[in-house]
Amino acid sequence: MSAIIIDGESFAGKIRTRLIEEIDTLKNKGFCPHLKAVQVGENASSRLYVQNQQKQCEAIGIKYTLDELPADTKEAALTEHIKKLNNDPQVTGIILQMPLPEGIDAKKAQTLIAPHKDVEGMNPANMGELVYGNTRLVPCTAMAAVELVKSVGVEIRGKETTIVGRSAIVGKPVSLLMLDLSATPTVCHSGTKDLSAQTRKADILIAAIGKAEMIKGDMIKPGAIVIDVGINRVKELDAQGNPVMNVNGKPKMKTVGDVEFATAKEVASYITPVPGGVGPVTVVMLLRNTVEALKISANL
Repeated sequence: MSAIIIDGESFAGKIRTRLIEEIDTLKNKGFCPHLKAVQVGENASSRLYVQNQQKQCEAIGIKYTLDELPADTKEAALTEHIKKLNNDPQVTGIILQMPLPEGIDAKKAQTLIAPHKDVEGMNPANMGELVYGNTRLVPCTAMAAVELVKSVGVEIRGKETTIVGRSAIVGKPVSLLMLDLSATPTVCHSGTKDLSAQTRKADILIAAIGKAEMIKGDMIKPGAIVIDVGINRVKELDAQGNPVMNVNGKPKMKTVGDVEFATAKEVASYITPVPGGVGPVTVVMLLRNTVEALKISANL
């Protein structure tokens, strides 16, 4: 029996509806969330991301503005700009668009954002709060993955949870979030011996390793909940394993996750698709964090 597909788009829509109601209530009290995006230089993928952010924010009543800094901006100038936004009471949330130009330390720049305006939850202070169980501002993708697990409605307490990937934006925060839900998390990475042995014992498997279709169906425990965080662009192949060409004679590309969906869905009880799973929920978590940042600033 095939797994039940967890519809990320539908789930995100429900959260978005609740946020619209919450924002209306805040506005009636005189509070308006304002997300300020900062972009240094031109980047095509970043530009698309910014446009999507603006569309999503404005659709639910969040004010969104973009500060575009020239590509030759120095780290010191970016630092001053972020500090200025930190001190601006009209700005309730800040997001720094990646990538940054060469010569600017992205991690250092990220940590300059005031914790109460850090809508991506990446400031060390917010990471520290997560250790203590405060989940008001958490990395968006990590929170999306855990919310999708919770959406299934299965008892999480005591469940063996294997997280494949130890990044600061997914693997590490997911492990803490699942620990807070009384699951028993195991974090796997490039140094893990016998990865399959770890994934096969998982009642809940969260894949965030960044390698296309690395997790096969035979690596999954029958009946497991599978959350696929990966987003990988690969060539589309025909039945003979040859690249499919587009009208311009170039290989057609498709988006796949870190889990081999076709085989995994025959083993798992629930599974997220790629695209359409974690991605839409990650976007709505950014919106949620933006509202939460306002509430923190206003002591609400």
